Amino acid sequence: MNKNAKIYVAGHRGMVGSAIVRNLEKKGFENILFRNSKQLDLRNQQSVQNFFYAEKPEYVFLAAAKVGGILANNSYRGEFLYDNLMIEANVIEAARLTKVGKLMFLGSSCIYPKLAPQPLLEESLLTGPLEPTNEPYAIAKITGIKLCDAYRHQYGCDFISVMPTNLYGPNDNYDLKTSHVLPALIRKFHEAKKRGDNEVVIWGTGSPRREFLHADDLADACVYLMKEFSDYGFVNIGTGKDISILELAHLIKDVVGFEGSITHDRSKPDGTPQKLMDVSKLHAHGWRHQIGLSQGVQAVYNDLSAQEWF
Repeated sequence: MNKNAKIYVAGHRGMVGSAIVRNLEKKGFENILFRNSKQLDLRNQQSVQNFFYAEKPEYVFLAAAKVGGILANNSYRGEFLYDNLMIEANVIEAARLTKVGKLMFLGSSCIYPKLAPQPLLEESLLTGPLEPTNEPYAIAKITGIKLCDAYRHQYGCDFISVMPTNLYGPNDNYDLKTSHVLPALIRKFHEAKKRGDNEVVIWGTGSPRREFLHADDLADACVYLMKEFSDYGFVNIGTGKDISILELAHLIKDVVGFEGSITHDRSKPDGTPQKLMDVSKLHAHGWRHQIGLSQGVQAVYNDLSAQEWF
């Protein structure tokens, strides 16, 4: 990518989009296009096409999506399917019409079958039923991958897809009702420390294993693959390493400096025993993560501690 190339980052306010913007700016890319949802409704086909014809971006990072936790995904199934289908279809079609040089579509690890073998290989896509609670979101993301592949086949578009693992980092969601496990634990331990509590309760046994990637590492992988990858299918982006929820809780406890104990609410579910990505394809393309989990959590906590609301 030429440093003067016009680059559109869809979803630049989110954790992923903002990380991609930081990475591009750090590498000297200055011609970056932004539009928030009030300025441009990506669900509106005409608005999206007008924007693309007016701005003519050369590269597109499609990180915009309607996202939420299990409760939101399961409660607003129609909304999650419709909004995400519209966003990706409108952006991908406008990119084709205006001859965008290259587009990257970002998906989610929830695209994999609920019972897919671990670690998750790219080839496992569509080999079994999805997790029912987030099926509409997963179907929308699978459609985005297939749309990029179909446009590559029919029109010769250089449209690619990547699938990130569980992410954390700046601009994450720390609402205890809707956040994912890592930011939720940071918030729990921090508030327990402030109150002087003797314990922090975690859900289940703590035995499920999860993989975590810092958003800045994901962004670096995305910018790297935008240059280096051009093919059908998609590339998993992760660390290839996982950690139990209990180990994660102890790591966060140490970072926060909480001196109480960790106890378990065994009435709460454990969830899937393991979710780990196979990153052989990513490594074969020459990219590996740089930010270790302890280092990343410490950086996130330092940043949060400096913010007034936290």
